[in-house]
Amino acid sequence: MSGSKPEFLRFTGHRGFTKRLVLSTLTGKPVHISKIRSASPTHPGLAPHEISFLRLLEAVTNGSVIDVSYSGTTITYQPGLITGTVAGAGSDGDAIEHNLPSTNTRGITYFLLPIAMLAPFSKAHMNVRFSGPGVITAATQSGDISIDSFRTAVLPLYGLFGIPPVRIELRVLARSCAGPGGRGGGGVVELRFASQVRLPKTLHLNQRGGRIRRIRGVAYCTGVAASNNGRMIHAAREVLNPLVPDIHVAAQYDTAPLVAVGNDKTVKKRVGLGFGLSLVAESSSTGVLYSADEVAPPVGGVVPEDIGRRCAYQLLEMIAQGGSVSAVSAPTVLTLMAMGSEDMGRLRIGREVVAREEIVELARDLKQFGASTWGIRDADEDDTNTDLIISVKGTGVGNVGRKIA
Repeated sequence: MSGSKPEFLRFTGHRGFTKRLVLSTLTGKPVHISKIRSASPTHPGLAPHEISFLRLLEAVTNGSVIDVSYSGTTITYQPGLITGTVAGAGSDGDAIEHNLPSTNTRGITYFLLPIAMLAPFSKAHMNVRFSGPGVITAATQSGDISIDSFRTAVLPLYGLFGIPPVRIELRVLARSCAGPGGRGGGGVVELRFASQVRLPKTLHLNQRGGRIRRIRGVAYCTGVAASNNGRMIHAAREVLNPLVPDIHVAAQYDTAPLVAVGNDKTVKKRVGLGFGLSLVAESSSTGVLYSADEVAPPVGGVVPEDIGRRCAYQLLEMIAQGGSVSAVSAPTVLTLMAMGSEDMGRLRIGREVVAREEIVELARDLKQFGASTWGIRDADEDDTNTDLIISVKGTGVGNVGRKIA
C-alpha cells in the first residue's frame, strides 16, 4: 500500500520566501508556495537569487524534494534532514561550494542569515564557501545588510542561546559591492559553523537596553580611491562624537574583483566598484547590539560624506527605537526562541520593530508551522517607555540529526 500524501502548508507570494523554507526545514513540514510574481508581465516566477537559495538548501540537506512548476510561479518543498557538510552533494568533505550567478541582485547576507539559522540544528558542521560572479558582500539597495554587520551584530547573539560564537568563523576572502544595475559582484565568503547543539537555551533578554558604551564599524572601498574611507569615517564621527567618545571604525580597502565576461573565460572585467559603511553600537547591557548600514548606489552620484552621515543617523534611529534587539536581528532571535526548549522565553523589543511587516509575517508563519502565539505586554508602567515584552514558548523541535545520531 502506498504511503499517504503529505499535508502541505500553503502560502502565496514571494515575500518571506527564505523564512518559510527555513521554518519548513526546521519543523519538517512540507510547504506549497504559489503565485510567485504571477502578475509580473516581464519576470514572472522565481528570481535568480531564489533559485540559487533552493540549490543551496538542497546541498545542506539530505532527502529534500523540490518541485518547481514550468512557469516558476509555484513550488512544493518537502524537507529532509539537515546534514551540513558531508562528502558528496556539492561538497568535497571540507566545505560546500556554492556559486552565485551574475544575475544575482541580493547581498550575501540574504543567504547567510537563513543558513546560520539552520546550522545549529545540523548533524555535522556547516561549512559553505560562496563564490562566483554574483557574490555581493556590501549592503544592497534592496535592504540586505553588509557582511560586516552580520559578523558583528548578528553572529554574537547566538551565544545567548548556548551556541558558542567562538566556534563560528566567517571569512571574507574577497570583497565586492553591487555591479552595474545592482547585479553581480565577484566576492568570496566562507562560513564555518561548528556550533551544533541539541536544543537552544531559553532566552530571557527583557532588561533595559542600557547606555551605549562604544561604537565600532568598518568603512570599505572596492576599486575606488581609498581616501573615501577616511571621508566617511570623519563625517560619521562628526555626528556620533557627542553620543559616545569610544568610537573606532576600521578602514578596509580592496581592489575590485575580476569577473569573466559572458562565456569567454579569457576576457575579464572589474565589477563591484563602490564604498560603504557599517556601524555597530554596543550597549552596557549584555547582548544588546544596534547596527546600521549604508552603501553608495551602483549608479554613483553620492559623495562619501553623505554615506557617513546617513549611516550615523540611521544608527541613532535604531538606538531610539529601543528594545534589546534591533530590527536586523529580531527575526533571527525570535525564530531561535520558537525552536528552543519548551519553556517560556522573554524578549524586550521596541514598539516600532514589532510593527514592522516582517515581524508580523513571522508571527503568523510561526503559528501556521505549529508554534505558540506570542504574548505581548508593555515593558514598564512608565508612559514614556514604548518598549514591549514578547513572551515566546519554544516548540522543542531541537536537532533531529543529533537525536538520530
